[in-house]
Amino acid sequence: MATLVRSVARNLRRNKLSSMYCPASILHSHATSFGFKDVAEEEKSKMVGNVFTSVASNYDLMNDLMSGGLHRLWKDRLVSKLNPFPGMKHLDVAGGTGDVAFRILENIKNVKRRAMQDALDDDLIEETRIYVCDINPNMLRVGKKRAEERGFGRDKSLVWVEGDAEALSFEDNSMDGYTIAFGIRNVTHIEKALSEAYRVLKRGGRFLCLELSHVDIPIYKDLYDLYSFSVIPAVGELVTGDRESYQYLVESVRRFPPQKQFAKMIAEAGFQKVEYENLVGGVVAIHSGVKF
Repeated sequence: MATLVRSVARNLRRNKLSSMYCPASILHSHATSFGFKDVAEEEKSKMVGNVFTSVASNYDLMNDLMSGGLHRLWKDRLVSKLNPFPGMKHLDVAGGTGDVAFRILENIKNVKRRAMQDALDDDLIEETRIYVCDINPNMLRVGKKRAEERGFGRDKSLVWVEGDAEALSFEDNSMDGYTIAFGIRNVTHIEKALSEAYRVLKRGGRFLCLELSHVDIPIYKDLYDLYSFSVIPAVGELVTGDRESYQYLVESVRRFPPQKQFAKMIAEAGFQKVEYENLVGGVVAIHSGVKF
C-alpha cells in the first residue's frame, strides 16, 4: 500500500513538472490551467463545456459514487448557512442540475409551513425567485427534467438561465443571496466571477461557495490523492465511458487556490466577514462573505 501511495505521489510530481512547460504560442495568448495542462484562455471555456456536456446525464450519479453520497450533506450544510427566507431573490451559479436550488426552495417552503398562521407568507412565496444559472445548456436540460420529476416543473419560483459566471446578465444589487457549488474552479478568471457575484448582490447579501479543496494532513492527503487519481477516473470510465473528463475534474482541484488564498481573493473582491469551513479534513470547503 505504502509503495502504491509513493508511486502515485511520484506521478503527480511528474505531471506538475510537465505542466510547467508549454508552447510559447499558448503563453503569449494568456495561458490558464485546464487540469494540469496550460491552455490558451479562449480555449478553456470550450474545453470545460465539452467536459460538462459529456458528463451531464450522469452528473448527479457520479457525485454520489465519487463522494459516497456525502455531497448531499455538504449541499445541505451550504443551504443551512444561507438561511433562505420566503420572498428572497437568489442566484445559484453553475447549478444546472438544480441540486442546490431544489434544496433552497424546499427550505423556503418548510419555513412557510412552520409559519402557516402568517397570511403574508403566501404572497412572499409567490415573490420568491431562485435563478439557476449555468453556462452549459445540457446541464440545464437535466435540471429542468429533474424539476419536473420533483413536482417543481411549473413552480414559478425556479427560473432557468443560460449564462456565464464571469458576465452575469442580472442587474446590480438585485440578489439577496449567491451560491456556487463545485463550479468556481472551472471558470477561466476566478476574480471576474467573484466581482460579478459582488456586483449582483444587494447590501447585506451573502456569498457562499462550496468547492473541493486541499487536504493538509499528510497520510490522509496521500490516501486522498490515491483515491482521486486512481479510483475516480476509473469509475468515470466505467459508468460514463469517459475517463478524461474525470481526470480533468480531479486535476482541476489540485490547481484551485488553497483555502486561505481563496478567502483572500473573496475579500479582495469587496466582501467582508470572509470565512471558511473545512469539511472532511479539507476535501471540501465552504467559503462565505457578506456584501456591506
